[in-house]
Amino acid sequence: MSLKAFHLIFVTVTVLASALVALLGFRAWSDSQAVVDLSTGIGGVVGVVVMLVYGVYFLKKLKRISYL
Repeated sequence: MSLKAFHLIFVTVTVLASALVALLGFRAWSDSQAVVDLSTGIGGVVGVVVMLVYGVYFLKKLKRISYL
């Protein structure tokens, strides 16, 4: 597996995991109104944004490398 393929899989899985954390954090916050749940939701959203920016940066930097 190439470095580019590994990173694409890694970024995709990380974005999905961060989105799940954000969803669960916001759902828990809507029930409990606890600051820790709100922070978890916001942290998940930040994780999604950071990983998407990283993914775009990585793809632009390594355009010439094949997927295999």
